[in-house]
Amino acid sequence: MSKVAVILAGCGVYDGAEINEAVLSLLCLEQQGASYQCFAPDREQMHVINHLSGEPAEGESRNVLVEAARIARGNIKPLAEARVEDFDALLVPGGFGAAKNLCDFAVAGENMTVQEDFLQLARGFHRAGKPIGLICIAPVMAAAICGEGTRCTVGNDPDVAAAINAMGGQHLECPVTEARVDAEKKMVTTPAYMLAGSVAEAYAGIGDCVKEVLALA
Repeated sequence: MSKVAVILAGCGVYDGAEINEAVLSLLCLEQQGASYQCFAPDREQMHVINHLSGEPAEGESRNVLVEAARIARGNIKPLAEARVEDFDALLVPGGFGAAKNLCDFAVAGENMTVQEDFLQLARGFHRAGKPIGLICIAPVMAAAICGEGTRCTVGNDPDVAAAINAMGGQHLECPVTEARVDAEKKMVTTPAYMLAGSVAEAYAGIGDCVKEVLALA
């Protein structure tokens, strides 16, 4: 049985992990016979968004780990405790938290930097030859993790694709129900809610992503 480290970036599409993507990722792992442990950075998130209005919540702050614990039903550990040797693969659901709390792509675009603890862990998986799955907007970090020429997808968003290419990646177009595999780099990506118009569409693509990650493990 493969064991997968799942990295959550908070709770909620606009400032944390996309909840549907996170839950579907865990469901697909279980359905395909894998076990998992959730982790999240123990740090303040970039900002807090009111998910009803879509506007920033002025004067409010939240912790990424504490918020992510809502999705994981409390069964979550600080990112700093994750060890490459304990797992067979790494999986990162999307949501703006991936672009705000794991890196700063949401504000810096192609000049982004990746949060150091996450970058060290992800690069550790890559160096160990263990597969990595990135979902939704998280593939913007693919080249930073696996190096120049890493092939990945966010679907067909031209601006994000251009940024991925500018950062050294190679963007591949992909329908929502599929994933794209860079077998050499052991990188698997899927668009999910970069394209999905329904939970079912996101589920199909995430299921394909998880299947391909486990096949490489």
